[in-house]
Amino acid sequence: MKNFVVRTITSVFFVAGIVTCFLNPRAMVLLFALVTGMTIWEFAGLVNNRPQVTINRFITTAAGVFLFFAMAGYNSGLTPSSVFIPYLVSIIYLMIAELYLKAEDPIHNWAYTMMSQLYIALPFSLLNVLAFRSNGQEIMYSYLTPLCVFVFLWINDAGAYICGSMLGRHKLFPRISPGKSWEGSIGGGLLVIAAAVLLWHITEQYGANELGLSAIEWAGLGLVIVVFGTWGDLIESLFKRTLGIKDSGNVLPGHGGMLDRFDSTLMAVPAAVVYLYTLTLF
Repeated sequence: MKNFVVRTITSVFFVAGIVTCFLNPRAMVLLFALVTGMTIWEFAGLVNNRPQVTINRFITTAAGVFLFFAMAGYNSGLTPSSVFIPYLVSIIYLMIAELYLKAEDPIHNWAYTMMSQLYIALPFSLLNVLAFRSNGQEIMYSYLTPLCVFVFLWINDAGAYICGSMLGRHKLFPRISPGKSWEGSIGGGLLVIAAAVLLWHITEQYGANELGLSAIEWAGLGLVIVVFGTWGDLIESLFKRTLGIKDSGNVLPGHGGMLDRFDSTLMAVPAAVVYLYTLTLF
């Protein structure tokens, strides 16, 4: 019972913090730059516990945070594309440094260092692509698109838990996550699709459909977020099983670490970006 109360309180503050930050572009950038840094720092600490792995925790984290700020500056129109040069320099340094560190297995260090950037830094940075967009004359900030990624993931989690508890019979991926069922996943997905169509209706009614998506396209976005969010959850579960740990950390009482909390987001955000850009091509 105590753990349930702790989880509930943490969830309330977590959701409130995420929703509130998206209402202001500066708050969004600052919060998710912090989230990016904390997640990479956690990741680096976990992999450094593996035999023959020693990545530069500080520079790897700093590089990921810089990438987030650089993406925010570039996509908001505040900085030119040259803002990415220091990030590229840091990546080059992390590669060359292994020549002089005499590590037992530098390939592992390179691999985990690059994984921190591709798996964590890049997905979080792509939130800026969803948040800032050009209307042909100026760059506008939109809280709706990035926020709906999180809302759809939360709805999916709730729907999957309820449907899985009531109807779950067939395991979705027993080797990695025995608790997930096909029934729960399908139930969560259908609930998200319904929520996406409802969001389309509301935004159309009040003239807030900034993306200009149809009901089917909104439903498609919801489905993409559900599918890739589920894969993101499974990927992090495989990561933890490989490391032999239950939680990635304990920074969030009752919810584990940063990777535990944002695992679905790390796959859902890039997928949403690809989906929305694909729609503009047809």
